[in-house]
Amino acid sequence: MTIGIGDPLPSAKLTRITSDGLEPVDSATFFKGRRVALFAVPGAFTPTCSARHLPGFVEKTEALRAKGIDEIACTAVNDPFVLGAWSKQNGAEGITMLADGNADFASAIGLDMDGTAFGMGRRSQRYAMVVDDGVVAALYVEAPGEFRVSSAEHLLDTL
Repeated sequence: MTIGIGDPLPSAKLTRITSDGLEPVDSATFFKGRRVALFAVPGAFTPTCSARHLPGFVEKTEALRAKGIDEIACTAVNDPFVLGAWSKQNGAEGITMLADGNADFASAIGLDMDGTAFGMGRRSQRYAMVVDDGVVAALYVEAPGEFRVSSAEHLLDTL
């Protein structure tokens, strides 16, 4: 079942890379007590993700914060080292990269997809959501092959 507006985010294991190394992150704990803009991409270094999705959030970071977003986070079914390199290459220091290496989080919220036809295995669908104190306040899931409603610009317009 796909998560919806008003649903609490489940507990799933994510990982982020820090200057001290790998840090496990529990999704339910991460989103508690603040307002987070979360966006998901099918994969770091993939064309739309690298050319449009991540750069849009990098560009709109301050505007999103001005609208009451406490943190901006990105998740992808990649390992934390790949997400760290992608973040560094794109100047995305203001965005928390949450690696979902085994697609545990994407599966737990019902937004995983089968990318095996493209040699990508299980991946996350492309989406953006606003999470208020661990509860989904807004959710925008892209149709396959689309990039509109999960953009930073669209999210900003809806806040």
